[in-house]
Amino acid sequence: MAIHRLDHTGFVVEDLAAAVGFFVELGMELEGETTVSGDWADRLIGLDGVKTDIAFLRTPDGHSRIEVSTFHSPTSTVPAPWAPANVPGIPRITFVIDDLDDVLARLRGHGGELVGEVARYQDYCRYAYVRGPAGVIVGLVEELS
Repeated sequence: MAIHRLDHTGFVVEDLAAAVGFFVELGMELEGETTVSGDWADRLIGLDGVKTDIAFLRTPDGHSRIEVSTFHSPTSTVPAPWAPANVPGIPRITFVIDDLDDVLARLRGHGGELVGEVARYQDYCRYAYVRGPAGVIVGLVEELS
């Protein structure tokens, strides 16, 4: 058995519209939205009474997607993962972008906050981590020529 491809990465968020806005500002395209519920969803997720709204966003190259969802039921009793970047299990994804300073400025308008600071790795890239929707850490890499 071998993995054929990474289909998508998913995140649970409290504010679906804000999360969609964050990723659209990053350059992704909203592919579609739906509501999911019923016995099959309960069995898949291992919870009873699932009702969730889901949005899929596609990367500009068309090869990858992000799924963001918000649950109407059941309600969670555990807080969002606002832990430091070194905590095991913290969600993090990374994108290669054209202009790091421009993207950082635009994401600040959607609640994006730098985790540390912009760092340069030799002559290869400038790199930054931004905390986005529901605490997810988004890596932003600007390759240098």
